[in-house]
Amino acid sequence: MLDTFITSRVRRKIIVVYAKYPDFKTHVRGLAKLIKEDAGNIQRELKRMEKIGFLISERQGNTKIYYTNKHFPIFKELQSIVLKSQRMAQQRRQHAQSL
Repeated sequence: MLDTFITSRVRRKIIVVYAKYPDFKTHVRGLAKLIKEDAGNIQRELKRMEKIGFLISERQGNTKIYYTNKHFPIFKELQSIVLKSQRMAQQRRQHAQSL
């Protein structure tokens, strides 16, 4: 269901990770490995999300670490949408298995 509203697959995966795990911190390559997407596409999306305030970054040596801005104005709502969307998908899978 989330894919209807957020059409970019990479952006959707990033939002799900950071909304579901708000204390999660990682660098581009770590996130690329986790969500199995190209690091270049991820870096572009992370920059966009940082620019609007959804993510915050900090430098640790030569590495830029990204994490959720829990004070982002619609963070709680976005987190709720992600969690509800995942619950609905799980319920659909369980229902399909029971048929």
